[in-house]
This record gives sequence, C-alpha cells and structure tokens, in this order.
Amino acid sequence: MLVAGFPAGAFQTNCYVVAREAGEACVVVDPGQDAVEPLEAVLAEHRLTPVAVLLTHGHFDHTFSVQPVCDGSDIPAWIHPDDREMLADPMKGISSESAAFFGGRLELREPREVRTLTDRSDLELAGMRLRVDHTPGHTPGSVVFTTETEDGTEVILAGDTLFAGSIGRTDLPGGSHRRLLESIRDRLLGRPDSGVVLPGHGPTTTVGRERVSNPFLQGLAESTDGTAGTTAPAPGRGL
Repeated sequence: MLVAGFPAGAFQTNCYVVAREAGEACVVVDPGQDAVEPLEAVLAEHRLTPVAVLLTHGHFDHTFSVQPVCDGSDIPAWIHPDDREMLADPMKGISSESAAFFGGRLELREPREVRTLTDRSDLELAGMRLRVDHTPGHTPGSVVFTTETEDGTEVILAGDTLFAGSIGRTDLPGGSHRRLLESIRDRLLGRPDSGVVLPGHGPTTTVGRERVSNPFLQGLAESTDGTAGTTAPAPGRGL
C-alpha cells in the first residue's frame, strides 16, 4: 500500500493520498487550504490517478480545495450528510472568532458531484476497500475511514477525531465532548494496538500508543458513560 501525506495551509491540515501502489488509481483524503499544488506534485511523483475525494468532516480547513480537486479531475467527493451543508457554507462550522478573522464571510462551492457516506458501509475505490465509521463529536458528521495493508494492519484515516496525544476540539458548532469520547471508545479503542492512525493534524500514531498514553483516553475503554478523560487538558489543533 502507498500512503503519502503533507500538511497544507495555515492550519497545517494533513492531506493524504492512498493507493495500492505507485502508478495506479488513488483516493485523496481532506484536501484543505492551499492543497492543490502540493497534491498535484504528489500525484505526479507517484504516477497516481485520483478517483475520489474522501472528507473526514466538513470544516473548511479539510475541505477548502475539494471543489477544484474534484471538478478538475471529474471525480466525486464523499462526505457524511450531517456535515454536507458546510461544503457551501463553511461559516456554519466555525467559531465567531474564526468568522471575524474572515470578515464574517467565507464562500465556497460544492463540487459538481457529491455523494453521501453511510455508517458502517464499505467503499470500493481504487482497488481498495475502505470502511466508513461515523464518529460524531468533533462535528456531527465526522467519520473515520479504515483500510488494510497486505499484512492485515489497519490504516485509519481519523480526521480530527483522534490525534497523537490529544483529541479533536468540541467547542465549535455541533461539537460534543461526550459524543467524541463515546465515538473513540466505541469505534477506535477496541481495535488492534498495531492500527496506524493518520490524524488530520500532527504526526502519525497507533491505537496502542494512544490507548496507554493519551491523557483524554485513560480509563475510557472501561467507561460506560463517556466521562473518562474529562479532566485532561483542553484539546486543540484545527479550527
């Protein structure tokens, strides 16, 4: 499996390209601000042809370049229906402080073709199977995508649900700390320690590493009410 990524834009949002191998079809995950040129360079370097853009959630630091990437290659964008409205109206997903930074207005356009994701479904794209898990909390429509390497290791494209040593912020419109912890507990912590987590910001990590060292997750696997980790430091990164 080939996975290439780079941080894009002012928010340093990780954009990923995933393919079976060089010279084949690929999917693009979360093309954010100023992602078009570096993405084109990655595609050219590995001789890849994109067939879809997958969006982990609707915040514009992850979706800013989705329209030029999709329409430029005539490919669809996939997003959970609970976050779709943010594609054309990104102000619905950001804080008042962030909105003021952009003068209270930021206009984007949906790609020509948008398809919606369904929880616990499988996408067959670029010769790969990618499982969709709905993980609300950072946003109502947050998802993680999972595929497997040839040796069976899970590769988890986690967006802003889980970071190395932290979790996504929940103080933006539609965010919920309780729901985010429940999503991580129910959809991520039960996975093998070897699962590779590719977050929306910051370095790569593993499920096992986060289970034992992430301050937000201590005791969460045993918690039944999503309250574990509530005394951890405030989460950050992203919008």
